[in-house]
Amino acid sequence: MSKNIVVKKNNGGTIAQNKRARHDYFIEEKFEAGLSLQGWEVKSLRAGRMTITESYITFKNNEAFLFGAQIQPLLSASTHVVPEATRTRKLLLSRRELEKLMGAVNQKGYTCVPLACYWKGHLAKLEIALVKGKQLHDKRATEKDRDWQRDKARIMHK
Repeated sequence: MSKNIVVKKNNGGTIAQNKRARHDYFIEEKFEAGLSLQGWEVKSLRAGRMTITESYITFKNNEAFLFGAQIQPLLSASTHVVPEATRTRKLLLSRRELEKLMGAVNQKGYTCVPLACYWKGHLAKLEIALVKGKQLHDKRATEKDRDWQRDKARIMHK
């Protein structure tokens, strides 16, 4: 008798995170955007070969684009397509979200950065945030508060 073995795919997993953004910026509001990708890029994302640490989002002609994100091509990539790791990728957002982001970025001090890339079903999604830069003393205060929360949890656990 043969046994049927069911293997579950992890479709909801995180591909890449930008932990630096949470340290360097105050996060005002988060959005979910789709990514316009080529075939080899999707294969590389499934292998988890993406870096968004140094990336940022700009707006041109009422469209959003992701700059600086690196998707490293697999060694078994197609021979008829030349993969470009740091290619500019279009973000898929609704018109209302685009207008809100563009209006806020045009204000002084706001910018838009990616926080994480993850799978939602079979689609790759990018979590982007409207952020404001932190000064050095803000970073110290955040670190101090985080340490206090950790110590408080440790004390309450005993």
